Amino acid sequence: MRYYIHADQFYLPNGREKGGYLEIVDGKFGTYLPEGSQVPDAVDYTGFSVAPGYVDTHIHGSVKEDVMKSDWEGINRLSEALLSAGVTSWLPTTVTASSEQLAEVCRMLAAHQGEESGAKIQGIHFEGPFFTGEHAGAENPKYMMDPSPAELDKWLEASKGMLKKISLAPERPGTPAFVSYAVSRGVKVALGHSSASYDQTKAAAQAGATIFTHTFNGMPDFSHNQPNIANAAMALENMDNELIADGHHVTPSAIKALLAAKGKDHIVLITDCMEAGMMPDGDYMLGELPVYVKDGMARLKEGDNLAGSVLQLKDGVKNLVDWGLAGKEEAVLMASYNPARSQGLLDKCGAIRPGLPADFLILKDDMSLVKTYLNGEIRWEE
Repeated sequence: MRYYIHADQFYLPNGREKGGYLEIVDGKFGTYLPEGSQVPDAVDYTGFSVAPGYVDTHIHGSVKEDVMKSDWEGINRLSEALLSAGVTSWLPTTVTASSEQLAEVCRMLAAHQGEESGAKIQGIHFEGPFFTGEHAGAENPKYMMDPSPAELDKWLEASKGMLKKISLAPERPGTPAFVSYAVSRGVKVALGHSSASYDQTKAAAQAGATIFTHTFNGMPDFSHNQPNIANAAMALENMDNELIADGHHVTPSAIKALLAAKGKDHIVLITDCMEAGMMPDGDYMLGELPVYVKDGMARLKEGDNLAGSVLQLKDGVKNLVDWGLAGKEEAVLMASYNPARSQGLLDKCGAIRPGLPADFLILKDDMSLVKTYLNGEIRWEE
């Protein structure tokens, strides 16, 4: 089946195109044609923009479903719900837990690989367990351990190769060697939940780590005379920075400083959303830790630390634009192209490009979401 989309603008990988037509062929993107081209009757989205589907590489749950506790039916329900957030690809993200609990999650997801009916699972992200306790945040310190290639091998086998990203603390003994090994096995390494010095962080980066986990959260504050992991997150080149743009985890002024230091090409918008996403205020869990949600924030009942978020990725994009921190095109790329690139997924998602699955969004001028397409079909609309 072949059809065309007409819209006011299209957010393409190499720039925004005003007007024109986008070809969809058998559920995949075809060619973009400029305004005035002769095409058969097109689906008309005059007054709207077309963006690639968003890619959330760090998300624990929503709609009372959680990667650590939900069965496959629950995971698939979560994948369906994510379409309403503009997310068409995602990495189910664990929390720090026992080695066997993590292996069980891997086995469950691997047993159903490719069966999800909503947002596409593009791999698994392990947030932990190789963290340190001082900046544990909502991670459970009792399960934290030093990096182990043998453990990684166990999880890769259990996941049938689906484990694609792991977040760890650079100061853990043996980190550089582990990072090199993980990268050699096709796993992207992110750095966070850490008290590491600048030099320890740089050593992990030089070994192959390429991402900072929810920048500024789960790490000490930036220091002008005792440089640490937060300084490294601002200063190290060719590193991507996860960012939770809900206004609670990182203030707009801090986001402005991060953008000035790193540039739009290295910001990866994430949600870090937990099971309370898309749900009313109340009591919830993150892993084994009790959480309460109030006024748009999820916090631990014990200690009051922020415990993930209830952010939807479409709102993170809109926030950056509303706060005047990014242009529309920049914000879209931070939620689509950049996360896909950071995970080596640009052959699967994150861009409107011929041959890729036609996963795309219809956006209003104010960046709010109108419709979500998956494989060229409308799967959610307001």
